Amino acid sequence: MELSVFNDASKDKSMTIIEKWKVKLEDSGILVVIGGHDSPSPRGVGYSKNQAIAQSSGSYLCFLDSDDAMMPQRVRLQHEAAVRHPTSIIGCQVRREPPNSTERYTRWINQLASDQLLTQVFTSHGPTVVMPTWFCSREWFSHVGPFDEGGQGVPEDLLFFYSHLRKGGGVVRVDQSLLIYRYHPKAATHSVLETTIWTHRVRFLEERALPHWAAFTIWNAGRQGRRLYRSLMAESRRKVVAFCDVDENKIKKGFYSYEDSEERPKPRVPILHFRAARPPFVICVKLDLTGGAFEDNLRSLHLQEGRDFLHFS
Repeated sequence: MELSVFNDASKDKSMTIIEKWKVKLEDSGILVVIGGHDSPSPRGVGYSKNQAIAQSSGSYLCFLDSDDAMMPQRVRLQHEAAVRHPTSIIGCQVRREPPNSTERYTRWINQLASDQLLTQVFTSHGPTVVMPTWFCSREWFSHVGPFDEGGQGVPEDLLFFYSHLRKGGGVVRVDQSLLIYRYHPKAATHSVLETTIWTHRVRFLEERALPHWAAFTIWNAGRQGRRLYRSLMAESRRKVVAFCDVDENKIKKGFYSYEDSEERPKPRVPILHFRAARPPFVICVKLDLTGGAFEDNLRSLHLQEGRDFLHFS
């Protein structure tokens, strides 16, 4: 075991605390490598992670953010999984602190089925195993990485996750809670704009999923569905044969007219009841928000996730 710590210009007592722990850990046979800089401002999460990896020497990498805490068995259990899945990112279930801070997100993290770890990679939740739980071989990290070093406002974990999937990487979760995942307003993740993440998600959807479909339906004729339609490249937009919904008022309108289009005539996309629409669907309805009504409607169609529909919201 080796602990690699990188201090990204912190102005608190972090270094004093780490130096005390270095003595204790090395007395227990755990090598501690400490790096950092004291520039006036931090270089960012991506840079710091890359530096922590570069200064370390282990064959496997176990990531831990400074505001989280991990269980004693985490390294052992994730290492066992990584040996079995050498080209996968290994995650785990988490315990959120405070417990009720992000209930829907925490349920999603902990309850995705193994196949959904690959089919739900387009949602607004981001990577299907959250970055503070990642564990992988150094060899695989070097094949995929490094992290983007753009600094504040860059979703370096999402960009790395997409690169990992492009290279054929797998996603595996150890189904035990091995991390205390702390939520607080100053977390670095809050510095990334929703519009930035949206743009990356739409492009990844167009790159990875939409080429396999000759035509598709957007499930949600409301704001989110229309936003997705407008965000698509012209080639992808032409594949949208309909919107579908359950809202009778939207369905009564009959169609959505894309007024900002430079095409003539302007595209008019039919709005159908979901039972009258044809798969495949890109679903722009947030899960776990309708008391189970949406999920019941989707199940009633007996579709296969990944082949017949993908979640985007």
